[in-house]
Amino acid sequence: MDTVAQKNPTGRVYNLITRRVVYHTLFWLILLLLLTLIEGTEQGFLFTLSNELINIFFYGLIVYFNLFYLIPNYLTKKRFLTYCGLLILATIILTPLKVLVFYFKFSGYSQAQADLLNNMNWYFLVTFFIAGSSTIFKIIADWARHLREKQELQTQTMQSELRFLKSQINPHFLFNTLNNLYALTLKKSDKAPEIVIKLSEMMRYMLYECNEKQVLLSKEVHYIRNYLDLERLRQGKTVEINFVVEGDLADQKIAPLMFIPFLENSFKHGLSNQISTGFVNIKLTVEEHNIHFFIENSKPDTPPKQDSRRSGGIGLVNIHRRLNLLYPNQYELEIEDSPRSYAVNLKLDLAS
Repeated sequence: MDTVAQKNPTGRVYNLITRRVVYHTLFWLILLLLLTLIEGTEQGFLFTLSNELINIFFYGLIVYFNLFYLIPNYLTKKRFLTYCGLLILATIILTPLKVLVFYFKFSGYSQAQADLLNNMNWYFLVTFFIAGSSTIFKIIADWARHLREKQELQTQTMQSELRFLKSQINPHFLFNTLNNLYALTLKKSDKAPEIVIKLSEMMRYMLYECNEKQVLLSKEVHYIRNYLDLERLRQGKTVEINFVVEGDLADQKIAPLMFIPFLENSFKHGLSNQISTGFVNIKLTVEEHNIHFFIENSKPDTPPKQDSRRSGGIGLVNIHRRLNLLYPNQYELEIEDSPRSYAVNLKLDLAS
């Protein structure tokens, strides 16, 4: 980290000015300059500058006493009345001390000394205002830091959860696909080499391209086609599998492996060994800022004892969580479960 900062001048400057000592010093120097310009230099620049240095010294005393002692020990512990009382007391003590310093400094200016005594209340109010301003600044700074830390934590949590969900999807699919390949090798099918090639393409996609937050929709569709080709080889002619794509896929992007859990569930639960024939119909409609994914599969006459789609299986549980993380308030998911078929309608809004 230090090496990167050293090679990046902008990074070095940012790290420097964000250190507390540096930006506090810059603040007091700027305030000193402003007060000097406002006061004017009729009595000489050094005389005015020395006056404002005294002001800055006492302002700094009340501010840092407030920041490092009063706020941590009283305000943050919700002892508000005690905090206010001590802040007023500190102002009452420091204001006469500052006036006394100026009184001796203006020993040769009787009118200035008289003005000091006459404006004691004004000096008190200004000092108290400076102290109160530091309290407001501290509250705003703590709130901003808390908000930033909360946002960073949410981002880290979301990224960790997405990585976890994707790590569940990939092994789950690989397990199913290897089972398919095993079934064909047992039959000594001549189509086994074709499966190996398609599986190789799919594994390359999962290993190297699915690590991105979004992938080209065209690549996702190619992945689905390979998946369906493997299923056609495994299921044989007794099962009708249809996949229709409408619209322009060019330049459209989507989160990777978003549709795979639906496909897995359709073949696992719909086209089970309990029925001799069946179907899976898939339609993907692509518009400028919207994607509509529809999949419907036949169901066996006698449903399996436990249907993970309704009992919280990995696939659909993950897809709900991924949708909420990646497309919050940007999707509609409808499931129609009838006696003879099971259908899923997913609409994604990509405009946001």
